Amino acid sequence: MRKVVDCREFPSEVNCTLAISGEEEEVVRAAAEHAVSVHGHADSKELRDQIRATLKDELILQHT
Repeated sequence: MRKVVDCREFPSEVNCTLAISGEEEEVVRAAAEHAVSVHGHADSKELRDQIRATLKDELILQHT
């Protein structure tokens, strides 16, 4: 199942609205890179563990 993380769910000085979805490892990697480059966090195992803990299943709407 695809996973999603959404910056809107976390307090931010820049009011970030980015959402990232994909396979779990892709999302964790991309979200960590985003957290470092945009939000000034240090890339660490702890950061990636925190991101992984906030992942949600992506809801896919099917139109019929």
